[in-house]
Amino acid sequence: MVTNKKININWLVFQAAVIAFVVLWTMTGLEKLIGFGEFQDAIQNQTLPVGISRKLAPLIVFLELLFVPFLLFRKTQKWGLLLSILLMTVFSTYIGLVWMGAFPRVPCSCAGFIESMSWSQHLLFNLAFILLGTLGLMMNTEVES
Repeated sequence: MVTNKKININWLVFQAAVIAFVVLWTMTGLEKLIGFGEFQDAIQNQTLPVGISRKLAPLIVFLELLFVPFLLFRKTQKWGLLLSILLMTVFSTYIGLVWMGAFPRVPCSCAGFIESMSWSQHLLFNLAFILLGTLGLMMNTEVES
């Protein structure tokens, strides 16, 4: 009986991580897509080389929206969650560098309610998603063993 509860809790944690990332990527990806011109301008206003910033805006939107179907289908959920954690780690690294003062200016190109967060709050938000995603992957491995 205890084993069934453990499996159910593991499954719930995995599903919570999947759902959280589906909501996040859908919301931010669609908002960036709808306001793509503004998002692209904000990315090009970052302290990045122009060649990179021109390609970065469509790449970010593409990846965020691409990860949603990966997360929705059972066969690809683990990959979707892993890729989501990796992308969130990249975003968090950038935010950490901003927070530490590594860039001369720091325009935010975030979407939705995330835009209103301080850099510290944004970093904590991202770290919470990384933690939830990592726990979800770990729990899923336990369910499958």
